[in-house]
Amino acid sequence: MQAPFDTLSAFRDILGQAPATDADAQRAAHDRNGQLTKPPGALGRLEDLAIWYAGWRGTAQPQITAPQVVIFAGNHGVCAQGVSAFPPEVTVQMVANFEQGGAAINQLCKAFGARMDVLALALDTPTADFTQSPAMTEQEVITALQTGWNAVDPQADLLVTGEMGIGNTTSAAAVAAAVLGGDAAAWTGRGTGVDDAGMARKIEAVARGLALHAPTDPLEALRCLGGRELAAMAGAIAAARHYRIPVILDGFICCAAAAVLEIAHAGALDHAVAGHLSAEGAHQRMLDALGKVPLLDLGLRLGEGSGAALAIGVLKGAVACHSGMATFAEAGVSDG
Repeated sequence: MQAPFDTLSAFRDILGQAPATDADAQRAAHDRNGQLTKPPGALGRLEDLAIWYAGWRGTAQPQITAPQVVIFAGNHGVCAQGVSAFPPEVTVQMVANFEQGGAAINQLCKAFGARMDVLALALDTPTADFTQSPAMTEQEVITALQTGWNAVDPQADLLVTGEMGIGNTTSAAAVAAAVLGGDAAAWTGRGTGVDDAGMARKIEAVARGLALHAPTDPLEALRCLGGRELAAMAGAIAAARHYRIPVILDGFICCAAAAVLEIAHAGALDHAVAGHLSAEGAHQRMLDALGKVPLLDLGLRLGEGSGAALAIGVLKGAVACHSGMATFAEAGVSDG
């Protein structure tokens, strides 16, 4: 199915028409959880995760057999402000590494049985420098949103979106500040490891972008301050909701893209959980704003969807226990 929108207004309408969780399936999963051969609550958050997943998949005994990881790559004009420790050429080089199976995300996808797709978005045409003009035209941001939407396999039963793009922590910080509030310094981190001078340039670039565009609408913030890969992640996460596919969110950049959806329409991320807490400083603040508690906290800051891909194992474990364990009646065990 091709993306059912061709304007930002139509995309906003899609968010408002998104399906809700299946309450009957969720109740049935909750009831099943109470009958499994374990003390009540003994599996902690795994129980809540399994019930949440069951609601979105519409069955009390779900399985995870077809997880999909999609990596989107984009280049950023704001790199002209000296905001990254690496040159933009690294984006192209890393896409080649993904395609050849040599990156961390490739190994994690193999480990957890996930299909992995890589989509490069106009790498030879970086977004505009948002300190000078809007990063994207409306058609450019729509095209990126559509690319993300169309990348989601309707037959997948779990989605992770990742990214690659030199300079994209700068865009993510600007988008976060615009949609969640706060100043540039509060949202800007060291990304790939800029030194103090680079950090100062980065904060200044975010501040200039916010002052120039002052976007009050979240989708306009994405257009003016974001990047193609951020928009594609937002489009993919929205498509997953349309198909009732649960989502594991990755780190700071992914969550900045996701925040656009939540602020555009409250509840737009009900089908998503936070995979991990990134070492990028403002990620905890972002998760707090989104009301998400991370599944893992391992000091990761790689991007690529790596933290969320690792969390596939946690969710698979939760669902496997929930759907595969015997009930007290089935096992012939007294439940007290």
